[in-house]
Amino acid sequence: MPTNIINSGDEMELSRQMHAACIWETCARKPGNVHPLAAFNNLHFTDFILSAGAIAPILSKTRTLGIANAILESVRVTKKSVGTNTNLGIILLFAPIAFAHNSSDLKNEIQNAIAAISLQETNLVYEAIRLAAPGGLGTVPNQDIQNLPQCTLLEAMRLASNHDLIALQYADGYGALFNDAIPTFGGALEHLGTMEGAIIFTHLYLMAKYPDSLISRKCGANIAKESAQMASQVLEKQWPLKEAGWTAFANLDRWLRADGNKRNPGTTADLIAATLFIALRQGQISLPSLFPWTDGIEIALRRVAPDT
Repeated sequence: MPTNIINSGDEMELSRQMHAACIWETCARKPGNVHPLAAFNNLHFTDFILSAGAIAPILSKTRTLGIANAILESVRVTKKSVGTNTNLGIILLFAPIAFAHNSSDLKNEIQNAIAAISLQETNLVYEAIRLAAPGGLGTVPNQDIQNLPQCTLLEAMRLASNHDLIALQYADGYGALFNDAIPTFGGALEHLGTMEGAIIFTHLYLMAKYPDSLISRKCGANIAKESAQMASQVLEKQWPLKEAGWTAFANLDRWLRADGNKRNPGTTADLIAATLFIALRQGQISLPSLFPWTDGIEIALRRVAPDT
């Protein structure tokens, strides 16, 4: 099918995939994140569920709207739905994935779609980021988001890629997702046999390898590196197979939630949502999933989950 012909059935499938990816991500009881058993003072599990339902129908039309317009409209509808930024990173990551037509050549199509975003379209993405007002954004000396862009979005993301994980995905063709997250998720799904277990394992793996850039913006690079080291220790102690791994998991979760949840690994959660969307698009998993949501980890997760 030519890429300029959009089938309504395709849009519906894309919408279902994105909606499911967001719900799976936010339902998984990942350390430091909002989930059904853990809320923040200003964010609740239902905010993320409402956001998912709001953006999926818009982003499913990315091929018609264009990446930049789809991003801006998704941010606007999120603001109307929940009044705050719950999903900017997810929106930025989902739009190029949704724009790609050929799921068998997804990585190259994503790269080409990002490279084709014009300066005018970049201005719309800047507007979307300003509207979302992500936490700890600060200012930078070159191509600051508060100013009109003087380069394309790909060039701007390359400039930001050393301190922002979402920008890094734009800059290097979603390398962390295709090279690390997707294989890790697939292996964990096969080994653990549960969707939630695979999601949490992949989240820990990404946290350990890529210090969370939201933590870094809010708390500094050293705290982000410390969070990565603690996530690595959870895996080294063989979570979820060994009791020592569960103890390390509980310690990490408590530490991330201390000090008003400032150490929330929100960017890693965004990467997880995008990983699930890619896995759906590539047929690695399907709707409904053949894998159970939880199994043996259910009781253990409830045992270490924080009071809310």
